[in-house]
Amino acid sequence: MGEGFNEILNNSLSKSSYYEDKQDTLVHIMNPLSSDLNVMRQTLLFGGLESIQHNVNRKRQNLRFFEFGNIYTFDPVKQNDDDPMQAYKEQYHCGLWVTGKRVEGSWAHANEDSTFYELSAYVENILRRIGVKPGMIVRKNSENAIFSAGLTIENRGGKKLIEMGIISKKLQKQFGLDNPVYY
Repeated sequence: MGEGFNEILNNSLSKSSYYEDKQDTLVHIMNPLSSDLNVMRQTLLFGGLESIQHNVNRKRQNLRFFEFGNIYTFDPVKQNDDDPMQAYKEQYHCGLWVTGKRVEGSWAHANEDSTFYELSAYVENILRRIGVKPGMIVRKNSENAIFSAGLTIENRGGKKLIEMGIISKKLQKQFGLDNPVYY
């Protein structure tokens, strides 16, 4: 990916406590090894926040991560005895996380914090590289509770392509993070 990002790889198994409001759509493990790894992840977010927490606890504050991975959901409405797998869905996603300083310790540039606009520029560059032109997308405010402020990018047909924003203070506190995290 470049641009100073490091790739992270997180486990597809996750804690069900991360998904308080989505308990009915979780893919549960029949014989989990622990309560921390008892469901399949529904988002890349929490693994990335755990990676950030791990690095911040080791005095590494300025981070840019990306991850490609699968997420898993269960739709009880589609549950069917003839085809039990019809209710399950697996999707391939990409996650970007930015936190800390954008520039630090440079003789040519003053220290500068990372911002949502920095993340937005990375996302715009990715869209441009894959051939998505600005006129092909619509930007809307995100209603997702994981963000204190966020943006949703949809195609002209209304399909959500990207959701990004500033991680809520509640989630930051849950992971013991002081600096804003942009996802």
